[in-house]
Amino acid sequence: MQRPARMPIMAKDIMKLLCAISEQRKMKAAFKHSGRGALVTGIVAFMGALVGGPPGLAVGGAVGGLLGAWMRSGGFKPVSQILMQLPRAQQQTLFNEATAIISPLMFTDATQLTSLVMGSEALQLQLMGMLVNFLTKELGAEVRVTA
Repeated sequence: MQRPARMPIMAKDIMKLLCAISEQRKMKAAFKHSGRGALVTGIVAFMGALVGGPPGLAVGGAVGGLLGAWMRSGGFKPVSQILMQLPRAQQQTLFNEATAIISPLMFTDATQLTSLVMGSEALQLQLMGMLVNFLTKELGAEVRVTA
């Protein structure tokens, strides 16, 4: 008995699959801006000191600290939104990593592939782990999963 031929999967189909998983798992990510926050704090404190002497340093440090903290807080965005905004090179990296995970599967089209993956907790967890690893290591993001 002959197995059905496997259709080559396209990068956009893999990105849609990863988006579907991230939406189902309610994955969100925020980018860490602690370095920029510290830089802003230092610059504002320095400017305060130049303008107002020691009292200006205190005020500049307080204002800069608040600005730095605000920058660090950065809002969490849905991972699916982040994925669709990635440059092609990073999407290709995700495509390559996801393809390695799904390579044993036999499917004829993107719809069948999505059904296979969404029906398998193990595959979803593998792809989600790969996605979290990519977001934290490659993009320096903090990832939250609520489902």
